[in-house]
Amino acid sequence: MVFGWTKHGDGKHLAPGEVVRPDERLTWPRMIGFGAQHVVAMFGATFVFPLVMGLDPNVAIMMSGVATILFLLIVKGRIPSYLGTSASFVGGVLALRAIFGGDTAGADAIVTGAILVAGLVLALAGVAVHFLGVGIIHKMFPPVVTGGVVMLIGFGLAYVVADVYWPQDQWMALVTMLVTFVLVVAVKGFVGRIGILIGLVIGYVLSWAADRVFGKVPAYNDGTLTLAPHFRVDLSKVASAPWVGLPDFHLPDIRLSAALLVLPAVIALIAENIGHVKAVGEMTRTDVDPYVGRAIAADGIATVVTSAVGGSPTTTYAENIGVMAATKVYSTAAYYIAGVFAIAFGLSPKFGALVSATPSGVLGGVTVILYGMIGLLGAKIWVENRVDFADPLNMVPIGAGIILAVGPVKFLISSEFRLEGIALGTIVLVGGYHLLRVIAGRPLPAPGGAAAAGAPGGGGTGAGGTGAGETAAGESAAEDRRDAG
Repeated sequence: MVFGWTKHGDGKHLAPGEVVRPDERLTWPRMIGFGAQHVVAMFGATFVFPLVMGLDPNVAIMMSGVATILFLLIVKGRIPSYLGTSASFVGGVLALRAIFGGDTAGADAIVTGAILVAGLVLALAGVAVHFLGVGIIHKMFPPVVTGGVVMLIGFGLAYVVADVYWPQDQWMALVTMLVTFVLVVAVKGFVGRIGILIGLVIGYVLSWAADRVFGKVPAYNDGTLTLAPHFRVDLSKVASAPWVGLPDFHLPDIRLSAALLVLPAVIALIAENIGHVKAVGEMTRTDVDPYVGRAIAADGIATVVTSAVGGSPTTTYAENIGVMAATKVYSTAAYYIAGVFAIAFGLSPKFGALVSATPSGVLGGVTVILYGMIGLLGAKIWVENRVDFADPLNMVPIGAGIILAVGPVKFLISSEFRLEGIALGTIVLVGGYHLLRVIAGRPLPAPGGAAAAGAPGGGGTGAGGTGAGETAAGESAAEDRRDAG
């Protein structure tokens, strides 16, 4: 199924415990609202990480839309995901800039060339998984590992809230968080389901009003982050930006020495993609195993396409999984709409300036909810698969990986290259688990064994999928038990 969604119920309401599946939709006006919410959810990180890496954020926004649509086509519409800018490349890219000339056009081309090579490697890894079978995934990523990867992805983004967004306006972050709490949890119907988007808009308006009532946010200095007094909403760049214009495209410069610095990020991206896909399968209650290889390959191909015109590396986005968890709407129609929105926004520098003016305090209030929900999805996988943390093999490497990601801890491999945060935590978690398994003499899980025990997509009682042998009545009963839990 690529296109052709069936309407869920009356297209307007969801009964308690119901979800809108990937091949379903609500009414088109509602789907447009959900698509817009996905754009808002991805915008902060997709805009921020290119800035950190010295790449054009408008190119990143536009090409994220292209990448998302390409991803959906390759996975045949089975996995609802948004492809935004990957944070796993930040450390490698900063090392490249230190070597090849900082923020120059030549360095930009070398950076995107290295990212393109990494995308090719990721695509080839996805093809291998697709043809060798998903059994290798069950062996390499049993529920304890999958849950850990999902958790460290969510909690590993905590530093973005703590160090970047929240300190710039802690009171507005708190107000936005509380408003979004109420909208998502207490308000029923469509308004509650797009509560994250509405919470962000309300925070934006409140920030604009606070500037006029209270003036600038006071100076802030915590020893590592120093901020001068500043207005919450700065619209100066909006007025000068043109309505329509192309972003700053450029061709990549491929150099093997540069590519080697960013290739370790591919390891993290493979595990990260699997974690995302498994989380989507868990939430949508569908068997995503046949599409895991396609998803990895699609992310790699998308990275190749985006970097070929000067864009950022891509990954399936945690922020948007958080939106789906909050709304219970998993329709891929919302992601196609979001992709079209992103392409249009990338062609409008004025809109890009308006959205980029979203106050950091508001982003802090919204992302603290999204990142927390993502992390807890990992715990949900553990609970439903009855992972035994009395076993040191489960506890030690998983705990270490999560702490490294949450830190975020930096590991300096050389003066030019380092691993940190999510990338480092993922490598330690996955590699450490299997190294200790070999040392302890534990066999690899049998293909499908983890799934039979209830892994996402496997068809067990705690599964994301329904299982080929379940009757309709049995599936409904299983879903009722999940919802009750």
